[in-house]
Amino acid sequence: MSLKKLLAASLVATAIAGPAAAETNLRLVEVITSPERTKVLQSIVSEFEAENPGTNVEIISLPWGQAFEKFATMVSAGQTPDVVEMPDTWAALYANNGALESLEPYLKSWDGTEKLNARTIEMARSGSGTAYMLPYGFYLRAMFYNKKLFKEAGVENPPVTLDDFRDAAEKVSALPGKYGFCLRGGSGGLNGWAVFGATAAGTDQFFDEEGNSIMSTDAWIKGAQFMVDLYQDGLAPKDSLNWGFNEIVAGFYSGTCAMLDQDPDALIGISQRMDPNDFGVTTMPKGPNGKAYPTIGYAGWSMFADSEDKDASWKLIAKLQSRDANLEWSKRVGTLPIYKDAESDPHYNTPQFAGWFEELSDPDVHPLTMPTHLEEFAFFKDSISIRTSQEALLGRKSAEELGKEWGDYLTTAQKKWLAKQ
Repeated sequence: MSLKKLLAASLVATAIAGPAAAETNLRLVEVITSPERTKVLQSIVSEFEAENPGTNVEIISLPWGQAFEKFATMVSAGQTPDVVEMPDTWAALYANNGALESLEPYLKSWDGTEKLNARTIEMARSGSGTAYMLPYGFYLRAMFYNKKLFKEAGVENPPVTLDDFRDAAEKVSALPGKYGFCLRGGSGGLNGWAVFGATAAGTDQFFDEEGNSIMSTDAWIKGAQFMVDLYQDGLAPKDSLNWGFNEIVAGFYSGTCAMLDQDPDALIGISQRMDPNDFGVTTMPKGPNGKAYPTIGYAGWSMFADSEDKDASWKLIAKLQSRDANLEWSKRVGTLPIYKDAESDPHYNTPQFAGWFEELSDPDVHPLTMPTHLEEFAFFKDSISIRTSQEALLGRKSAEELGKEWGDYLTTAQKKWLAKQ
């Protein structure tokens, strides 16, 4: 064949095949990181890449303990991702600064939207009324209790009230080398203070109508004093001053302490190391008004507004949030799933998970949503609250001083937010 004919044949072949498809490169940042979570995420992303030839996803994993600061530094340097794992406590900070893309147009046309439970859509639009993040699951506080330690200490039943809780903690702490409560004094400890404060105060509201924080009130301060007394009276390990998630979970499954207030993600490590007959999960203790206020938190996926390929970014989020992927993710990371029919899955049909579903169905239980609509809340939770609560546990600051400091900070933030509405 002549050179002329070869060139002609080549041009025809190129015309038929078309130009080479341009590759799409996406960056995804995970911030609540563990080896198990990353492994599941990589598996789902690999499926996405196989289903979308030419689309590549780079996963960047930030250690949770430093994630807030590290991610803020990335954003300040202009190294924004296309998709980010967004904790509820960060959402307002980035949404209010215009950094996040509204997901409303995508949710309107996505066939998965109508299959989500009502709580998912409610939380997606929390604060601004616009979905800048789509939750992938929920963290609801419930009370783990060690049946063997209870029996040894003469505690007949899991605690129903705050008085029951204190009584059980005292009895277990009388055993050599044992403690009643796995207190979380370090990173992530704010939820415990919020639960006991709200339960003592008898309200699921953080502010009054004028925007004043209830943390400054005498009733809430009683809940803070309850926490301080648990620690100072030796009902929690001395080292728990600095305990984070891993330490409190280890404290429970090792049998060091008999009670733990935690979300379903703690069940992963506990169920791997304890006989299911040796522990139970029950509703958080109820306060003087007969009601309990366990915190409910969530995390999800957000799209950055400066993503260069928003359609591809949404396709990635839709894959992560598809029913099969979300159910697998929820099982492996320990969240209550977002789909209406998920409760019927065999994984959730266990006595331990029944504790959470019973808590959700109890009319005297009012899940407490943290004030994540405040852009100042992320710094408060991850910095201010840790330092000041540790000072209170050590007796360097009174419960009254703690409540006033927290109340003043959050009142200022709330009134600033109200002024913008």
